[in-house]
Amino acid sequence: MSLPKDLRYSEEHEWVKEEEGSKVRIGITDFAQSELGDIVFVELPEVGEEIEADEPFGSVESVKTVSELYAPLSGKVVEINEELEDSPEFVNESPYDKAWMIIIEPSESSEMEQLMSAEQYEEMIDED
Repeated sequence: MSLPKDLRYSEEHEWVKEEEGSKVRIGITDFAQSELGDIVFVELPEVGEEIEADEPFGSVESVKTVSELYAPLSGKVVEINEELEDSPEFVNESPYDKAWMIIIEPSESSEMEQLMSAEQYEEMIDED
């Protein structure tokens, strides 16, 4: 299982990557996609929408189930990965590169400190 060390992680299995400026990129982890199985549909918010930490911002549908995506941070959506509309399988193939889901401008910088390091996230999923 892949777990990049330069990312932060949420308890709901989202990853967060700090971008240039004040933006962050968000997706779901390799662990999450492997638990879900083959992804067939991804629903994302609209650009300009405000999302709240720990609240749903979209969903992923697999052959097994539909799972909500929970925002690891609060902020304004500035970009969505439109490629996922036509190629939801990217979530399974490349969860950290091709399958990023949204880019936001966070409204609370302190929320980033509450996310887990790769080591902390790995410990959490090993306990499950």
